[in-house]
Amino acid sequence: MRTREAILPDAQRIYDLIAAYSADGTLLPRSLAEICENVRDFLVLEEGDEIIGCGALHLYGTHLAEIRSITVSPLYQGCAGGKRLVKALLTQAKKHGVSCICLFTRIPEFFARMGFAMAQREDLPDKIHKDCFSCPRLHCCDEVAMVRGEIPKFAILPEPPTSWLVKLQA
Repeated sequence: MRTREAILPDAQRIYDLIAAYSADGTLLPRSLAEICENVRDFLVLEEGDEIIGCGALHLYGTHLAEIRSITVSPLYQGCAGGKRLVKALLTQAKKHGVSCICLFTRIPEFFARMGFAMAQREDLPDKIHKDCFSCPRLHCCDEVAMVRGEIPKFAILPEPPTSWLVKLQA
């Protein structure tokens, strides 16, 4: 097994891997268009010439990155492919000078063995703003927030839409 950076022709296979685990809620669904737009965030795990897993590192800034969409084909689970993906993504985060890596998971034991600790969602406003507000499980989320590194003391959030300002001023 080996990891490599994903390229655009890998997008369909990445989509298929994620879709297999998003139907039951294990992973957040990602559209093929979204994967194509963000294919440079992804690594793939290969066995021979077959892509058997994937994972992404989403950069918010040097203060925070998120590991997301980690999945390995059921035929290859238990062979340390997930661990290999996470290690490769951590290496990328280090290359970019990221001081904190976060993730949201339903299997915290796996990530705890890789040096991640539980965190409060409120400590990760960049992640919450980017994904959680549009998630169908926003008010009934069963994922655990985890971090590795120092939790940022600040966030880089986009300016609120002007429609929010009008509502706030009313």
